[in-house]
Amino acid sequence: MIRDMTPPPTHEDPGPTMKSPRERAEAIVADLALADRIRLLSGRDFWTTEAIEGLVPSVMLTDGPHGLRRQAGDADHLGLNDAVPATCFPVAATLACTWDPGLLEEVGAALGREARAEDVAVLLGPGLNLKRHPRCGRNFEYFSEDPYLSGMLAAALVRGIQSEGVAACPKHYAANNQETARMVIDTIIDERTLRELYLRGFEVTLEASDPAVLMTAYNQVNGQFASDHEHLVGEVLRGEWGFDGLVISDWGGTNDHVAGLRVGMDLEMPGGSGAFDADIAAAVRDGRLAEDDVNRSATRVVELALRWQEVQESAEETVLDFEAHHQLARRVAAAGTVLLANDGLLPLPAEGTIAVIGAFAEDPRYQGAGSSKVNPTRVDTLLDSLIEQTAGQAEIRYAAGYDPATGDTTPALMSEAAAVARSADRAVLVVGLPAQLETEARDRAEWGMPPGMGHLSEVVLDANPRTAVVLVNGGSVDVPWADRPAALVEAYLGGQAGGSALADVLLGSAEPGGRLAESIPFDVTQLPADANFPGHPRQVEYRETFHVGYRFHDTHDVPARFAFGHGLGYTTFAWGPVDITGDGTDLVVGVDVTNTGPRAGSEIVQVYVGAVEPTLPRPVKELVGFAKVQLEPGGTTRAEVVLGRRSFTVWDVTANDWLVESGDYEILVGASSTDLHGRATVHVGSADSITAVPVPSGPVATDAEFEALLGHPIPVPRAQRPFTRTSTAADLATSHRGRMLLATIRWGLERTLAATETGNMDDFTEAVLAQLPLRSIATSSPVSFAALDRMIASLNNDLRGVLRPRRPATGSTAVGGTRE
Repeated sequence: MIRDMTPPPTHEDPGPTMKSPRERAEAIVADLALADRIRLLSGRDFWTTEAIEGLVPSVMLTDGPHGLRRQAGDADHLGLNDAVPATCFPVAATLACTWDPGLLEEVGAALGREARAEDVAVLLGPGLNLKRHPRCGRNFEYFSEDPYLSGMLAAALVRGIQSEGVAACPKHYAANNQETARMVIDTIIDERTLRELYLRGFEVTLEASDPAVLMTAYNQVNGQFASDHEHLVGEVLRGEWGFDGLVISDWGGTNDHVAGLRVGMDLEMPGGSGAFDADIAAAVRDGRLAEDDVNRSATRVVELALRWQEVQESAEETVLDFEAHHQLARRVAAAGTVLLANDGLLPLPAEGTIAVIGAFAEDPRYQGAGSSKVNPTRVDTLLDSLIEQTAGQAEIRYAAGYDPATGDTTPALMSEAAAVARSADRAVLVVGLPAQLETEARDRAEWGMPPGMGHLSEVVLDANPRTAVVLVNGGSVDVPWADRPAALVEAYLGGQAGGSALADVLLGSAEPGGRLAESIPFDVTQLPADANFPGHPRQVEYRETFHVGYRFHDTHDVPARFAFGHGLGYTTFAWGPVDITGDGTDLVVGVDVTNTGPRAGSEIVQVYVGAVEPTLPRPVKELVGFAKVQLEPGGTTRAEVVLGRRSFTVWDVTANDWLVESGDYEILVGASSTDLHGRATVHVGSADSITAVPVPSGPVATDAEFEALLGHPIPVPRAQRPFTRTSTAADLATSHRGRMLLATIRWGLERTLAATETGNMDDFTEAVLAQLPLRSIATSSPVSFAALDRMIASLNNDLRGVLRPRRPATGSTAVGGTRE
């Protein structure tokens, strides 16, 4: 059952005769006509579910990974019109660097309050996909390269959101790790890698919280779309994990709703077209879909609506304190700011002259682009905050240095920046990534920052070596000159209070509390995933298996520029010896940590486990637990991390289960994956039998090795012709008739995108066309699937298909009857 998020009733308990929302939902569905039950299985419009007058209310779902994005007025087709003002919290990339579930619960509760005040029943977040490669355009919306850390932090946000009665919706399930061709790409991945990395974060989130809703991904996994994936949804999510909440598609991500209902994907979003209704009715009539499957999914939709109705009826009017939420956002941004290097320059004394260089200081980039974009209640800038906090004590001198929209610079801008830097006692340079370079729907073309910013950085560092460089970016960025600044700060995207939070950190009124949730390599070409990113236009092969992030760097002794978990503060710590108590896999790892410095500060105690002589190749170490400690100067505290069976397991493909191999394991404790302060070896006895299987000889599997892992030949990527419902709009360019249709689609898309901030419009349009499946014509317009199928048949020169449409192949499973 999904978590009961209803606040305690204010009236007296009427006794055991009151039916639960699930029981009432079942009764309502049982009395509905089939057509009404089917109608409930897709949305009413872009953001709301269908209603049944007098029985089932419509509820609103809206974006909100780091802030509510409820559209004001009518929703546009892409859901990108202006939204009501809401607190823009730091993005997931920044939140993750706090390593603080308690703080993230506070953020979740604030998100829940703002959603409830706007009558939003479901907040679409948190984003939970793994950072497989640094150039993924949506990495700002995801937590980490490690599934355990991702899962624990996502669970904290879920608990916070749902404490206010609003349903949380982790996404995108699963193996959605790139934006290139995301709506059609087929992720080819072996089962062990899928389980240990790409499903593990979702599993941890479900175990450590109880999300009411979960969203499937756009992509295919091993030949099946996630929205109707028998293994991912039916066997794992619904079967093994026992998830009984509502499963929804990503917006426009339903491939075959009939197949989806069979496996347990309930609700197609957005709605309004009723495109799949006739398919579902026909499938029920001819026995391809059990009516019980329709009833089960309709019941989950109704249950969600009834629970939200109870929340609204029982809760007092929500009074929002936006100022308190802003101050929370400020505190969180500082806690997620990572001090990568510091020779003593920071914290800056509030005296003398301080040069502030970089347009982001005045015109900040503070959030991601795309569906997560928030309309903030206010925005603090670093420049204004530094001026305010040093008033009467220091002189602030400013130079823009570059265009904040593009990162481009000019000789005049660089000359001014160098002069301002030379004239000051100390300098702060703010550089990073403009929004147009990292956004939903396309991956980053380069890992580096714009060339102009890189050149400016060298010029400023030449002019004043006492410079602190601040990086503002959603995903990690190349810093080949990282050893030159006197201090290097990774701020990521700090939300609407990011400017004041950064000033707090630079001046020392707050500590840089962050620790990296992702490794920063010296060069992305070092990374095994780089050999297959973003892959073939229709297929990406995860040949690197578990060699992602620190699992690769530490296992193969390839140092990262900055290691997973790394981060400095303004104080120092001493660690005591590691102490381990318990039996078998039920252990408690303890260590005393003492603040030996002059200031209060925090430290992250990270616990890793590594098998000494494993039967199967494993990472040399994997994160299994962590604890954040806060200490005053001279203070000592004992940090304890509890381990269990899953801290030692490996996925055994033959057994189709998590097993523990009998043998010795190293327990490693430290402040990062490489900065280890203690280790101990424990012996774990187990009756489990691990099956040896063929393994790759290196971090990137060859053809033969990858086929052995998959258990079958590597699939051949789908050809562009013949056209199907899952052909992309860009595929149409291969045909004369197709090019005419493509021109119409491009025209409509450009009109829709004209009012959005997507940077280079031509590039963004082409990125969307390269992934937009033709089925979207039917699911987002009055065009029926029957008409679409005739159109596709015509493009394929299939006269019989034009005259008498047949049930077409969709790229995975077959779709049933179509509506006229």
